[in-house]
Amino acid sequence: MTSFLKHHPFPVRANLERVVAISFAFPESTLKPLVPPGLEIDAYDGFGFVTAALVWTRQLRPAGFPQFLGQDFFLAGYRIFTRLRDESGRNLRGLKIIRSETDKRRMVALGNLMTGYQYRFAKLQITQTGPDTRVLTSLPDGEVTLDLTFDSQTPNAGLPPGSPFPDWRTARRFAGPMPFTFSPGADGKFVVIEGTRTDWVPRPVQVRHWRVGLFDEGPLQAVEPILANAFAVENIDYRWNKGRIIQTGGLP
Repeated sequence: MTSFLKHHPFPVRANLERVVAISFAFPESTLKPLVPPGLEIDAYDGFGFVTAALVWTRQLRPAGFPQFLGQDFFLAGYRIFTRLRDESGRNLRGLKIIRSETDKRRMVALGNLMTGYQYRFAKLQITQTGPDTRVLTSLPDGEVTLDLTFDSQTPNAGLPPGSPFPDWRTARRFAGPMPFTFSPGADGKFVVIEGTRTDWVPRPVQVRHWRVGLFDEGPLQAVEPILANAFAVENIDYRWNKGRIIQTGGLP
């Protein structure tokens, strides 16, 4: 039963009240140990990209259920942009989830029951100073997992200094949302979940300060990440379809 539930056996809906996503560039070779066989890194100019996505989620519920039965929570998700070839030969662009954090223990249990997104509980602090928002997440033992300050109110924010992208149009390709997420199974297959949404028009935000605890772990700690882009959207109705199983290499 647990294995069945992890295949995301029914569609889910939610309203994404706010999404702030910050992408970081790493050498493609650095990210390869984090991507299982069957997936390819979705790269640009020799770089792969890890995104820290902050999502204020409202009314998460199985599709068809009334809104009042939905769950409200904060999510910090860490993902790698990847590609997978499906059984029809399509080259799907999507995300490999590395880790997920939420401020609701119930969502930790439900998330780990129904997905392979590796949820864990994190305390959340949000402070607002003028146009700047600071988001601080930490584990119960006090270890800081994310410390991010951004300005989402200043118009026409440019790309971060040193970004590998030449312009915002190019960076937009790695600004999400990707239509698919890929979760590897023990049998060499993948659970592929397709998401659909209302209009998604990201606007650049300016990052004042960042610290991502994940970057102090494993292969990521060996190099200095490059802040590549940062964007925000609001009030998005989102639906995750029922998961489907694809064998490694896109074979049915």
